[in-house]
Amino acid sequence: MTTLPDFNLETWFSRWEFAARYNLTASDAQSLRIEELLAMASPGDREAFEQLHLGYTPTYGAPALREAIAGTYEQRTADDILCFAGAEEGLYIAMRVLLEHGDHTIVVTPNYQSAETLPLAIGEVTGVPLDPDDHWSLDIDRVAAAIRPNTRLVSINFPHNPTGKILERDRFDALVALCRKHGLWLFSDEVYRPLGPTGTVFLPQAADVYERGLSLGVMSKAYGLPGLRIGWIACADRGLLQRMERYKHYLSICNAGPSEQLALIALKARERILARNTAIIDANLAMLDAFFARHTDRFTWYRPDGGCVAYPRYLGAEGVEAFSAGLAERSGVLLLPASNYVSSLGPTPPERFRIGFGRADGAEAVAALEAHLV
Repeated sequence: MTTLPDFNLETWFSRWEFAARYNLTASDAQSLRIEELLAMASPGDREAFEQLHLGYTPTYGAPALREAIAGTYEQRTADDILCFAGAEEGLYIAMRVLLEHGDHTIVVTPNYQSAETLPLAIGEVTGVPLDPDDHWSLDIDRVAAAIRPNTRLVSINFPHNPTGKILERDRFDALVALCRKHGLWLFSDEVYRPLGPTGTVFLPQAADVYERGLSLGVMSKAYGLPGLRIGWIACADRGLLQRMERYKHYLSICNAGPSEQLALIALKARERILARNTAIIDANLAMLDAFFARHTDRFTWYRPDGGCVAYPRYLGAEGVEAFSAGLAERSGVLLLPASNYVSSLGPTPPERFRIGFGRADGAEAVAALEAHLV
């Protein structure tokens, strides 16, 4: 396997994430303390956590956890769920199991870097860009034109990081039909589902509607619990899940037992947690709408469809890279400039930055941003 390049986004965060006062580019919802999460647990689940034996856990994931995860799907059962130590491990293993040397993959751009670097380390990859002039949508005809005889996989991400786009339902259905026609795997990064403002209409989960669909989920984004490091893939093909489970033996082997029990508690309280996070998003988006309306000379704003990140354009003469660095250094506000979304597969929109709106300190962070502009 080809040596993987530096992960630009994570390198940026290594430098700035814990140095800046305000993480205004955070890609996850507001987190919880353990005591807050345990307060949502039933007496039995709390006791199970406190009395937990700290031994190895099943590689597939705890049965009760897989049952709870399956309950968030329409068609899947616990036997269709494989848990991982976060979403990144699931993404890595899926690419290593699904792809062989010489296989061709189609991915959307811009993207979370490993969505393209992992398949690039194995075979050939074509990027199909989301179009900012078409509400960041995906041209299904361009996907169809990119298919080759050796194409094996199409990789998508909706709600999208970093734009917040949710693909139109008719285009999603057309993409599924295209993959079915050519026998392609559809890897669907759904880590931001079901997070978004009140009234958000989400796409169906790929694993529910397509026999070759893989749905990637995680506790990190919508539930605001990245510290648990619990992710999963749902898929109707149990033979594929078994192959991925065996690959996991070379990586994490199994998940942390305390994390699995806490994830179970969170999933049982999902409506409460998601309602809280939705309220935060609603308030922050209203605030961002007003902020960008006051500063049309400096920014172009596109209101995202879902998730908790957006991708505005910076119009200042110094450029977004210099602006973001100065903002972090002088005002302690962290944004993620467009260089972190540069793709080796083709051009990506310049002069943009990722802004997050899932955190409870959003008002303070935006106030600091606005003060920096003066």
